[in-house]
Amino acid sequence: MSGTTESLKRVLIGRAMASHRLGETLLPKKLALPVFCSDPISSVAYATEQIVLVLGTAGSAAFLGLAAPISVAVALLLAVVVASYRQTCYAYPNGGGAYVVSKDNIGQNASLTAAAALLVDYVMTVAVSVVSGVVAIISALPVLAPHAVALSVGFVGLLTLVNLRGVKESGSAFAFPTYAFIGLTMLMLVTGAYRALNGGVPEASSAHLPLQHTAQVGGIFTVLLCLRAFASGCTALTGVEAISNGVPAFKKPKSRNAAATLAIMGALAITMFSGITALALATHARAYHDGNPSVISQIAESVWGRGILFYAFQAATAGILVLAANTAFNGFPTLASILARDRYLPHQLHNRGDRLTFSNGIILLAAISAALIIGFDANIDKLIQLYIVGVFTSFTLSQFGMVRHWRTELGRTGDPSRRRTIHRSRLINGTGAVVTALVLVVVVRYKFLGGAYLAIAAMVVIFLLMRAIRRHYDAVELELQPTPGGVVLPSRNHAIVLVSKLHAPTLRALAYAKATRPSRLIALTVAVDAEEERQLRADWERRGLDVPLTIVASPFREVTRPVLEYISHIRSDSPRDVVTVFIPEYVVGHWWEHLLHNQSALRLKGRLLYQPGVMVTSVPYQLRSVSEVFGGSDDVAGEAPAVAGEAPVGLEDVAR
Repeated sequence: MSGTTESLKRVLIGRAMASHRLGETLLPKKLALPVFCSDPISSVAYATEQIVLVLGTAGSAAFLGLAAPISVAVALLLAVVVASYRQTCYAYPNGGGAYVVSKDNIGQNASLTAAAALLVDYVMTVAVSVVSGVVAIISALPVLAPHAVALSVGFVGLLTLVNLRGVKESGSAFAFPTYAFIGLTMLMLVTGAYRALNGGVPEASSAHLPLQHTAQVGGIFTVLLCLRAFASGCTALTGVEAISNGVPAFKKPKSRNAAATLAIMGALAITMFSGITALALATHARAYHDGNPSVISQIAESVWGRGILFYAFQAATAGILVLAANTAFNGFPTLASILARDRYLPHQLHNRGDRLTFSNGIILLAAISAALIIGFDANIDKLIQLYIVGVFTSFTLSQFGMVRHWRTELGRTGDPSRRRTIHRSRLINGTGAVVTALVLVVVVRYKFLGGAYLAIAAMVVIFLLMRAIRRHYDAVELELQPTPGGVVLPSRNHAIVLVSKLHAPTLRALAYAKATRPSRLIALTVAVDAEEERQLRADWERRGLDVPLTIVASPFREVTRPVLEYISHIRSDSPRDVVTVFIPEYVVGHWWEHLLHNQSALRLKGRLLYQPGVMVTSVPYQLRSVSEVFGGSDDVAGEAPAVAGEAPVGLEDVAR
């Protein structure tokens, strides 16, 4: 990496951190809340809107009143899920969430299903959250509507950069917007309640707009409409599992702090969601299909008018919606790292970067999310249909896994007090398992054709991909096992130095090849141009080199095939011998120089690596541009080494 690039990296990401400083990145509860809970807290900004949007398809304002009981049902479900995941925090202090719980208690297929569901959910969290934040910005500044995609991708890039700096840094950076949203939302609820008790809250700007009648109602159709609205309102539960996945990121005592943060998050989310729904009913707010203006924006305008508090709330809402993606930027890389450790994803995802974050996972999540935003043209109504399915799939598997976990624990203890605690925990998780399973059925039923089928298809593809990756790693591990007899030494080593012309890099490669003391050493060139061939012969004889020069004719001007055929003849004549090919290569400092040098060497090296019994050695020769870019001595290459049969030769001699 060049000095300029390295300096820019340090400015953007920060100085590299040693591994022993990992403890410095652990989070207190006040920072863990914005890091892990921004998604579920922000979900209250659009969960009510999704309920109202579905109920509005009945074509009558009377049906909007059903939002109250539906919201109560969603709030109760949220309470059950929070209570269930608190048990997971204590039972699995090493994190991993639904994947680890399912793996330990149900089996491989269930764990990979949960993992695939979570990975899809995290990607959708980034896309939906960022686009929702942009919608909130556009609600206040409609002139930005044509730039929704660019704004969304830009925010994804900003989140990526902040998270690459480290978990604690991202928590510190995002704490203010998160707490600002919580504070302003609570202030809006209190102000709205006060105004409702003293003359009433002004109606929303959409209160008298006609509703489009697109859904059948009456009897069973009304029940089905309510179920669909309930399924849409369950977006309020997204991100609840993030804390159970990231328990190791908390300061000690980890499990207790994680469970306490989860309880705080649940209380805040339920309070804000219920209050926003109540104000939506009081102001008779209606939802638009394009989400502009949003229901929560209309409520803020009714409560405060278009004053300072309104615009501050819009900014806070946009901030928390965008920052809700931060939950995924912590959950996705951590889960991907665990899966990579278990050999279900590429090993690179298990490595920590300079700032002790799982950098590769962060970058992968950002790239997929940005592609999704571009592909769906930053349309929140289309994106949100892909949401939820992954959430409740992982919820259900995690809770069933916890039920089996507690059953196993019951068999290990005879202490009455401990058994009572386990029975209570099993009841909580059992209730969560049944309820989330029922909700999963409802969600799949009513969101499948709307776009959920794409999320399910993605889960299936990821599931199969993880199975395939594991099979590959297992097969490679088996293949790499040493045989009982060890490795048989080759009879001889044939060294071949590839030559295009006689210059300093060639002399260095010849000297290095001789230093390895091979059984046989030759210089090999492919004759493509007759004049160049004659010149090379003359130079070789003039310098008096004692390494024989072998010339292979190439009537069709190919370089790679004649070399491979020559080596193949050596291997067929002496199958127990090895062939070592030395390739002189320029090392350049500027990126554009790579386009001008080493292309033939790269192609040839790529083909040689597939030949059994052939070793490939690159002999680097640094050009002066290396010292210009990376610093160091101007005489980077040094003098060309002497080869037996000639006097030492310097670069100036080669130039002549």
